[in-house]
Amino acid sequence: MSINKVMATGNLTRDPELRATLVGTQVLHFGMAVNDRAKNQQTGEWEDRPNFVDCVIFGARAEAMARILAKGMKVAVEGRLRYSSWQDKEGNRRSKLEVVVDDLDFLSKRGGQQQGQGYQASAPAYAAPTPAARPVQTPPPADVYDEDIPF
Repeated sequence: MSINKVMATGNLTRDPELRATLVGTQVLHFGMAVNDRAKNQQTGEWEDRPNFVDCVIFGARAEAMARILAKGMKVAVEGRLRYSSWQDKEGNRRSKLEVVVDDLDFLSKRGGQQQGQGYQASAPAYAAPTPAARPVQTPPPADVYDEDIPF
């Protein structure tokens, strides 16, 4: 068994490009910069090292997201990896690894301004409960013992 699941947050590196396949399926391509933090061995300082990730969205959501997404926006994506290879016009073998996006959350407003709370593009977002709103769990009554459990 293998698991193909990707979750990443980052900033869009370019405006998205909306295209359509020959059968009319909408395809939205965009790039994200996802940072790694690593310690510089010479200076001892922590540095951000960007990883550039290609992403793609298919179908009706692609057209809707094309109107909303813009370079610089901070987003969170969830999806799966897809490897593609092809031969270019000069006969060179080319390949890429991209994320096929299933869910996308906006973490900033258009233009990259920070937003207080992210919201989800494909379904309504729900705020995490505050610590005071979480129910307090009480231990089971003293008359329940391990011997009473049937398995």
